[in-house]
Amino acid sequence: MSGILAGKRILITGVLMESSIAFHAAKLAQEQGAEIILTAFPRPTLTERIARKLPKPTKVIELDVTNDEHLGRLEQVVRDELGGLDGVVHSIGFAPQDALGGNFLNTPFESVSTAMHVSAFSLKSLTMACLPLFPQEGASVVGLTFDAQFAWPQYDWMGPAKAALEATSRYVARDLGKQNVRCNLISAGPLGSMAAKSIPGFSDLADVWNHRSPLEWDMSDPDPAGRGIVALLSDWFPKTTGEIIHVDGGVHMMGA
Repeated sequence: MSGILAGKRILITGVLMESSIAFHAAKLAQEQGAEIILTAFPRPTLTERIARKLPKPTKVIELDVTNDEHLGRLEQVVRDELGGLDGVVHSIGFAPQDALGGNFLNTPFESVSTAMHVSAFSLKSLTMACLPLFPQEGASVVGLTFDAQFAWPQYDWMGPAKAALEATSRYVARDLGKQNVRCNLISAGPLGSMAAKSIPGFSDLADVWNHRSPLEWDMSDPDPAGRGIVALLSDWFPKTTGEIIHVDGGVHMMGA
């Protein structure tokens, strides 16, 4: 099959709904010739149901990125299914409700710790769990962020968690570059995904794009972000690593 991912084997996390960026990345990856495997937590059955809407059948495996046992068995499960991996999509983020929605100054460290572990440290954990599956010629790891340069309305501790994710990506890129592993992030604008719906007052945050985006932004269209992920998974960015590619309509570069 032709396509920019022809012959690639890709692990994709975070397919929760048909509207999620990860679903569109999975769909586009298959259309571009990749074999994929999906991970899900805490409800693999939900992901299995959504996966039926993909162009081709794909296996779904349970993976809690904070669980060392799950991470430890990942290599063998993927090896049995695909033989190895050429790319990984990290589309994982979570913060407890008391870490969002205007409660920044009162959030306990326990909740902050959870947000950091799931949303940032897991990029390193997942990459290292997959490292033995990467071929000698290397692989591409792509994560998803939401521009951590700014203090967004209602986003609260997910902001510092995304800042930690962005820094983690740079250090992973630094330390795995000698193995030809690239690690980059897509910084997407707001979308009506499951993650967005979990943020109280999300509409206040998203409204920024109605006034400041040079390119018209459609909150119901995850396709541009999915295309960015697929591009970074491909061989078309062979010497790009530690980078953050903005797929946000241009809001990131607008002055006050």
